[in-house]
Amino acid sequence: MWEKVWNHEKIAYGGDYNPEQWPEETWEEDMRLLKLAHIDILTLNVFSWAALQPSEDTYNFEKLDKIMELAKKHGMKVCLATSTAAHPAWMARKYPEVLRTDFHGVKHKFGARHNSCPNSDVYRKYSVRLAEKLAERYKDYGNIVAWHISNEYGGECYCENCENAFRGWLQKRYGTLEKLNRAWNTSFWGHTIYDWEDIVLPDQRSEHIDEDRTVAQAISIDYRRFNSDSIMECFQLEYDAVKKITPNIPVTTNLMGAYKPLDYMKWGKYMDFISWDNYPSNEDSISKTAMNHDLMRGVGDNKPFVLMEQTPSQQNWQPFNALKRPGVMRLWSYQAVAHGSDAVMFFQMKRSIGSCEKYHGAVISHAGHENTRVFRECTELGAELEKLGGEILGSTVPAETAILFDWENWWAVEYSAGPNVDLRYHDEVLNYYAALHNQNIPVDMISEEADLSKYKLVIAPVMYMTKPGVDERIRVFVENGGTFVTTFFSGYVDESDLVILGGYPGRLRDILGIWVEEIDSLPEHKKNSFFYQGQEYDAKLLCDIMHLEGAESLAEYQQDFYANTPVLTRNSFGRGQAYYVGTRSDKAFYQKLLEDICTEQQIYPVLKTPKGVEAVKRVRGQEQYLFLLNHEEDRVQVNVEESAQDLLTGKEYQKGERVVLPAKGVAILKGCLS
Repeated sequence: MWEKVWNHEKIAYGGDYNPEQWPEETWEEDMRLLKLAHIDILTLNVFSWAALQPSEDTYNFEKLDKIMELAKKHGMKVCLATSTAAHPAWMARKYPEVLRTDFHGVKHKFGARHNSCPNSDVYRKYSVRLAEKLAERYKDYGNIVAWHISNEYGGECYCENCENAFRGWLQKRYGTLEKLNRAWNTSFWGHTIYDWEDIVLPDQRSEHIDEDRTVAQAISIDYRRFNSDSIMECFQLEYDAVKKITPNIPVTTNLMGAYKPLDYMKWGKYMDFISWDNYPSNEDSISKTAMNHDLMRGVGDNKPFVLMEQTPSQQNWQPFNALKRPGVMRLWSYQAVAHGSDAVMFFQMKRSIGSCEKYHGAVISHAGHENTRVFRECTELGAELEKLGGEILGSTVPAETAILFDWENWWAVEYSAGPNVDLRYHDEVLNYYAALHNQNIPVDMISEEADLSKYKLVIAPVMYMTKPGVDERIRVFVENGGTFVTTFFSGYVDESDLVILGGYPGRLRDILGIWVEEIDSLPEHKKNSFFYQGQEYDAKLLCDIMHLEGAESLAEYQQDFYANTPVLTRNSFGRGQAYYVGTRSDKAFYQKLLEDICTEQQIYPVLKTPKGVEAVKRVRGQEQYLFLLNHEEDRVQVNVEESAQDLLTGKEYQKGERVVLPAKGVAILKGCLS
């Protein structure tokens, strides 16, 4: 039997429901509409702390009891939240130390959400107590499929609680001030720390020029680590509280894709399953959304995950909140399933009448009835998911290619004082991911701790920070026949952002067979160029000036004083090879380079498709499910390579037949592994 995300027999369909915001006499009509839309799971109690605990010593679960019974009466599964993302007003009034202090040193007042200091003993005490009381009260309820701890953890705090906790965190990390001073290079600008009490948080009042620039990168990176750990401890405390009482109910919290402040690769180790909220901007590419799905799958060790939130129609926080055009909600829902989700869930079930989310999309609009386009689309999708049942549950996305994604490296790259203010880690990763995704080549997004032996190709764009042991794992991978690709600004520093002496790219130098002597930094309006396989491509942003130390040159710069020096190299190392791309180029180059490497390594696309048609495969045992997703505005035809049945239409296809996909259309072809 395959491993399921939670106790649900089909792809779960539902999302956040907040009946506490509405009169009780409206609840039954809500249930009628939600059942009509084939909704079968509700996320409840996300922001109810103020109602559940109106004073320090008073708890009131009467309304939540009614809501829970309402869900059970109508056959709804429940993802039960602990409500701890927004503390009640009495807590801020009585214990002002629970409030956060921002980057500029301003102490916040009561309001908004994510306004609780993660290192406040008061916040931790009462959040854990509430989680315990909820678990004790509903442990025998029967319909709870998961605990949803807090909501979209995030943000930062720079208060005295955090400063004291930061000192303790650093003592555990370094042990002695001597080691800390060495790691932080405090001899620079006379920053020597004489006593643990000398340590202050790196913010606008101390080390930072602004939020993106700091004069002491090692201190700021350590603060990022500390802040992520501090918030994760809050999650873990509530996790332990509910697990102690309900050990068989899985526990999650909703992550937010490539969210920079929190090291999700570390968080994933402490979550029973990964869930996340998918809110692309209007300008985001298909590949960017796909990469976020794959990243979240990777955070969970490439097991199925849960799409906890998306909007049925439009968002509320973009400058221009465009509607999802007809068919797009369905298409994007199946894209999530294709990349590993075992659920399709929304925020929200019913639109609020006030505050900042009143115009955020919902299954039930302000009209309050079923006669809307969005409701019809949600109903149609719900019917399809009901028909699919448990067919796809537990299947995985196999990949022979991996991209290494490291949050600490992300922080270090973008805190770096040079060489180019336009260098963005996530953008560089996306360049390589998109080149593979556009060819329908599956990708696992992995951490620096991952087992590399299962892959033929591993790519590590801008691997600036080389942590202990990572270079050795890469070395073994390549020696044993793997292909490794990395880029400019890689191998430069250790885990403390101290330069690895002896020449760039540091510990990767022997694997890559090159020495980088200098880096030329180009402003946006300037570029160099190079020829690869007879085609000219741009060299932009950074241009590494390098010397060959065993590698062969595959392309050379065409302009400036470093014309005719290598820009793209390949080094044979053991039974494998390592590529170095010494500059940023354009989409056509990445596409060509990775196409050549994948062809050489016999890494094949899931399926060759027309432009804009995404092909993704999930596998469970001998069963395979091929998702065809047409992101274009026109009808397309796709050739079928194996006999299969479309699970959405029931139509049988023979090898060589064509699947006709309408604009924004989807097919899920079930077949057997050959």
